[in-house]
Amino acid sequence: MSAAAALRALHHDLPADAPLVLPGPWDAASARAFEAAGFPALATPSAGIAASLGYEDGATPPSEMFAAVTRIVRSVSVPVTADLEGGYGLPPAELVERVRESGAVGVNLEDSGPDRALKDPRAHADWLAEVRAAAGPSLFVNARVDVYIRRSADPLADAIARSRLYASAGADCVYPIAAPPTDLPALRSALGDLPVNALALPGGPSFPSLGRLGATRITFGDGLLTRALHDVTTLATTLRGAAAF
Repeated sequence: MSAAAALRALHHDLPADAPLVLPGPWDAASARAFEAAGFPALATPSAGIAASLGYEDGATPPSEMFAAVTRIVRSVSVPVTADLEGGYGLPPAELVERVRESGAVGVNLEDSGPDRALKDPRAHADWLAEVRAAAGPSLFVNARVDVYIRRSADPLADAIARSRLYASAGADCVYPIAAPPTDLPALRSALGDLPVNALALPGGPSFPSLGRLGATRITFGDGLLTRALHDVTTLATTLRGAAAF
């Protein structure tokens, strides 16, 4: 089984209370830690990598993002899917080729433009179809749906409509980012067997609860890096106040 097929298989035939949990490494060291803990695959967060490289979210040069993903992939033996924001304006065939060169076997692609406005859903679906055609089955495509974070007038209805379009274009999974847990049952009911990615938030429902609500897959955005930085800040403060190490 190819790595992409293995990643795809992880999203299916899951117990309702055991969704696929994919930690988000921001560098090789964090990737190795998550792999050592037993996670079967990893999902890089663009915001986490941006912060680790000293950029604001959305401002990482594509060359640096692909280089970071490449370092993460080569540091672990499990499949890696990469958050590549909106694709950096690359033609689908070039985007797919650069993903292949990085070693990642999955991508997360959002439907916001560089101006952070929602893209036309049919035009975006056409673009995703070109990505799928260029990649064939060798790439797992997670289509991020940004209606909740872009203040759509009816985000649930829009999320369902966009998700169906993107699935028809070849997406393997949809990610209505920041969808409230109360909307997950309606999303699951409307989307049938299509895998649904949910964002885990501090203080939110447990992983089993998110699964029972309808989530197939759980990711964290830059949440794990934020937690790690809190620990580093505490350590730094402790060291600054200590007379000796």
